[in-house]
Amino acid sequence: MWSILAQVFGNPELYASTLAMATPLALAALGGTFSERTGVVNIAMEGIMLIGAFFGVLVAVSTHSAFLGLFAGMLAGIITSLALAWPAIRLQSDQVIIGMAINVFAAGLTAFLLNTIFGFNGTPTSTPFLPTITIPGIVKIPFIGQIIGQQNLLVYLMIILVIVAHYILFHTNIGLVMRAVGEHPEAAATVGVSVVKIRYLGVSIGGMLSGMAGVYLSLGLLNGFDVNMTDGRGYIALAAMIFGKWTPFGSLGASLLFGFALALSIALQGYQVSANIVGMLPYVLTIVALTGIIGRSRAPLADGIPYEPSK
Repeated sequence: MWSILAQVFGNPELYASTLAMATPLALAALGGTFSERTGVVNIAMEGIMLIGAFFGVLVAVSTHSAFLGLFAGMLAGIITSLALAWPAIRLQSDQVIIGMAINVFAAGLTAFLLNTIFGFNGTPTSTPFLPTITIPGIVKIPFIGQIIGQQNLLVYLMIILVIVAHYILFHTNIGLVMRAVGEHPEAAATVGVSVVKIRYLGVSIGGMLSGMAGVYLSLGLLNGFDVNMTDGRGYIALAAMIFGKWTPFGSLGASLLFGFALALSIALQGYQVSANIVGMLPYVLTIVALTGIIGRSRAPLADGIPYEPSK
């Protein structure tokens, strides 16, 4: 066993895979952070990722452009997120129930469209995929270069987005307004802030980033779509967001931890270790994170609480 672990942990491919596996989790968790920082619980990330993944492939196949597929997946994510935003913000409906309904709807819709449009054979093997970027100089560094020197475009974009999101949320006026709406919407409204518009903005950003996460799965890691290909990653991203205390860098750190568990479960499948046991690793870690054993997380005070504008 020790020999197997030494061989697995000493392989830079494990850590390169960790970064790749963490990317969709971090993107979705980052989107969830924007949504919940403005006061709307976003449990629909799983469904939005599925919708983004499917429509990304559909447009990429139709236009022979992975970049147009990326744009389409992000747009589909925004549109799907509005199905959460409208009843949650305008109708003041239960946000968790709406989110779960979107997840179930997205699973059924994408499976139906996959069979209807692409048929029994599924998406074409010639589906375009997003490019892998090689960073000159870094890629030649022993061990480190094998981890970060050659990754998919969206891996590097995810890192940039985390930095930008942190700056926006904690160093700009719009970020301050978003956080104020998520903490005390009534107080924000008294100084002229449109709580409804800010919440729509937060949910839309969340939908865009979750859609991007889905496209990464279908056009980054793979070059096609399969039924329920997110495989619970939206829920793991939700746990990463909570574990990361609703902050961009915290969400990234948690996503890397969960990504490592996913990568390790894949790496151990090549050895005489039960695939069922190693496959449980990321989900066991998710449960541990959500129980608060590692540390208590405090959600924004108005997260999930409907806001009723004064007449």
